[in-house]
Amino acid sequence: MNALFFSILIAYFAATALQFAAVAFKKEILGRIAWYVFLAAVAAHAVYVVVRGILAHRVPLSNQFEFSTAFSLGVSLLLVVLRLRLKADWLSTIAMPMTFLILSYAALQPREITELMPALRSSWFAFHIGSAAISYSAFVVAGCIGLRYILVSKKNRAGDELRLKQMDWLSYRLIALGILMLTVTILTGAIWAEEAWSSFWSWDPKEVWALITWIIYVVYLHLRLRGKRQGRVMAWYAVIAVPVVLFTFAGVNTLMSGMHSYG
Repeated sequence: MNALFFSILIAYFAATALQFAAVAFKKEILGRIAWYVFLAAVAAHAVYVVVRGILAHRVPLSNQFEFSTAFSLGVSLLLVVLRLRLKADWLSTIAMPMTFLILSYAALQPREITELMPALRSSWFAFHIGSAAISYSAFVVAGCIGLRYILVSKKNRAGDELRLKQMDWLSYRLIALGILMLTVTILTGAIWAEEAWSSFWSWDPKEVWALITWIIYVVYLHLRLRGKRQGRVMAWYAVIAVPVVLFTFAGVNTLMSGMHSYG
């Protein structure tokens, strides 16, 4: 399993390097090779997650390594879907590195398969943590799209208007998906907390930062729908919000202790 994991990590790195080379040297063939290497890495990544779940006899989301691995897979799968369905080839240069970096963070975590902690043995386990992985993935890809929007809009080339509209629409839709799934995460977490600790809310650092993240993105949605804001301003918003997601994901566990310290 360790050999498979590091093979996937190397494949993501190779795909990212090839994609950068394709853009830098304007070689379409390098871009195609990068894409095929990336697809092979995603397939192996999915197999790894499934096999780990089978070996552990549970959904593989119980600790920071497993969540990071699922998070990285979520980002890569979103990239695959967007490229195949919407021909969003322009997203690869930014999303591929994010997949690699998140999995690199996972590589720094303990990889041993352990028994599920008593606090995690609940029917809410998969819903709560799985929805968090989906929401984080959607937010990160939306941020990647926002960054790409900013870079393209700076060039101000003729013919980019349609592409910019597609980026703006995609970022908005992904953030809407992320808000929905983070709402599911918070609600299922509250129900689960009441069952486990007899309290719907305990102001645990992870709970607080999940709520902060939710509020930040709800403000985005409000500005988008009520304020009619779009384009470059909202692209910057999507980019600036990503560090909050990453802090909620990794910073809270690293810098703060609480009831979610095991996750």
